[in-house]
Amino acid sequence: MLSRSVLAHQVFAGVSRGHLASLVEELAGPWQSVVEGRRHGARGGAGKCEAGAGARDRPVFVDGLVATLIHVRHDLPHAALGLLFGVDRSTMTRAIGGIRVLLAERGCAVPDRPGLRTLVDVFAYAQAEGVELRSDATEVQVRRPPAGRGGRRAFVSGKKKQNTMRATVVAGHQGCTLWTDVLRPGRMHDATAARNEGIGTCFRHLSDVEILLDDGCLGLRRDHPGQAVTPPRKGNKISPPELLEARPRARHRHSSKRTAVEHALAGHKRWKQLVRWTHRRETLPVTCRATAGLVSDRNTTG
Repeated sequence: MLSRSVLAHQVFAGVSRGHLASLVEELAGPWQSVVEGRRHGARGGAGKCEAGAGARDRPVFVDGLVATLIHVRHDLPHAALGLLFGVDRSTMTRAIGGIRVLLAERGCAVPDRPGLRTLVDVFAYAQAEGVELRSDATEVQVRRPPAGRGGRRAFVSGKKKQNTMRATVVAGHQGCTLWTDVLRPGRMHDATAARNEGIGTCFRHLSDVEILLDDGCLGLRRDHPGQAVTPPRKGNKISPPELLEARPRARHRHSSKRTAVEHALAGHKRWKQLVRWTHRRETLPVTCRATAGLVSDRNTTG
């Protein structure tokens, strides 16, 4: 087995030692509740033995957290992680599955506030703090669904020409991740996904919030003018000369402001599992939200 200090290094875990210590402090209590609930459920009720007696889950919580971070960061197989930490593959799989859910439930961190978990939380935060939002989508390559399964073509991305799942990321003006949605098949349009997440309700009830979008969301700009901001359309041959000169500059300014969300997406893509997902598609949304929470921690930890 390798030294625990080596495995907990930022090169392996993807987070600094200070960040790792704060995660241990925050999640140790919830993890203990999960373990006790699992034990009681298996026994059919609360335990009756003395404190400290009975079987112990392995690995310990800190090892499980480090293994989960390594798995998401480098996509190392469960069997290899079990060998490194001295446990069976099934034990490692169970630990990673539980801790990954706890990481996903944290939400996206912002200073002096609870974690942001829904789009409504993000809009309320933006209105209270005067933050101009930026939004963009990213695609994660996934395995092709088996032949004969319904909805197989829904995962074929017209842009990537491969099977993908797509996620929308909302970031602040400084490139900090504020929210990511539930992943959907790559064929679904970004504007449709935003409507499904309730962006129209957010615009109606929080009218002071603006969000910068790309050319693919012109329908949202039409429905919510002044709030859903897209770049001006390109001119044509009959456009006045002054408009032909002004529109490229306006599009450049809009693109420069949206650079912040591109930086946020780059932070997500540093985690290997969000580049190409080779596991069950049902677990990808949990991994995506867990990664968004880890990336957003730099908003508060620096």
